[in-house]
Amino acid sequence: MKHLKPTTPGQRGAVLTDYSVLTGKRKVKRLVTSFHRSFGRSRGRITVRHKGGGNKRLYRLVDFKQHKLNIPATVEALEYDPNRTGFIALLHYNDGDKRYILAANDMKVGDTVQSSEKRIEFSPGNRMPLRHFPIGSFVHNIEIAPGRGGMLVRSAGASAKVLAHEGKHTNIQMPSSEVRKILSVGYASSGVVSNTSHEEEVLGKAGRARWRGIRPTVRGSAMNPVDHPHGGGEGRTGIGLRRGPKTPWGKLARGVKTRRKKKYSNVFILSRRKNKRR
Repeated sequence: MKHLKPTTPGQRGAVLTDYSVLTGKRKVKRLVTSFHRSFGRSRGRITVRHKGGGNKRLYRLVDFKQHKLNIPATVEALEYDPNRTGFIALLHYNDGDKRYILAANDMKVGDTVQSSEKRIEFSPGNRMPLRHFPIGSFVHNIEIAPGRGGMLVRSAGASAKVLAHEGKHTNIQMPSSEVRKILSVGYASSGVVSNTSHEEEVLGKAGRARWRGIRPTVRGSAMNPVDHPHGGGEGRTGIGLRRGPKTPWGKLARGVKTRRKKKYSNVFILSRRKNKRR
């Protein structure tokens, strides 16, 4: 992390990500495309609050499948991706192809990365089926449905732990502490996602949040009763005699379970995540 000199109020408390570990190489045009940003709106109506504005950005075509099997690739560059919290790595395969993947922690320029259906070395970024990972190893970019690419554990500093192999399934402990069964033929990448200190970041000023497309949040207790269930009252008041905090639409919030009781994937969850008190 990078602590700025306190020359301005916005820099005094700021703790930002140190990007000096990246190579600064120009992005590959073939692997970059434009995309439509909804800004939290659907047909002009706000569907997700507190989103809008922000700097323009291009989308990097990240290969979450990595299905070029048994072809070694060299890490040519480590780059910043504005669309995700972790860094990405540019791979140069021996057959001449170039692709972006999620960069694993401790991955360096010049390292060799490979995907295989067989057991290979457990170096950062190597990819193989879950059944080949030993118990206790850490993995990321995990496939839920084999062949569809990694969908789980993709954010900065995230990793899942392999707990056991039982028949066709592998028991995985997710970053949330939830334990679930995943098909052992699904692929996963070895190691932890890069930028492990992301959660320590302190923006320091409101403007830095606006650059990221995050708009201001107003407290419900500062509103009128017509605008929010917490609104109204003389002077500074709490939420009143309600059962607990509510959303602007009157539904219970904070600590309330939102998962459907009859969701199809419930049978794969062995242990629910542990709610941590703030």
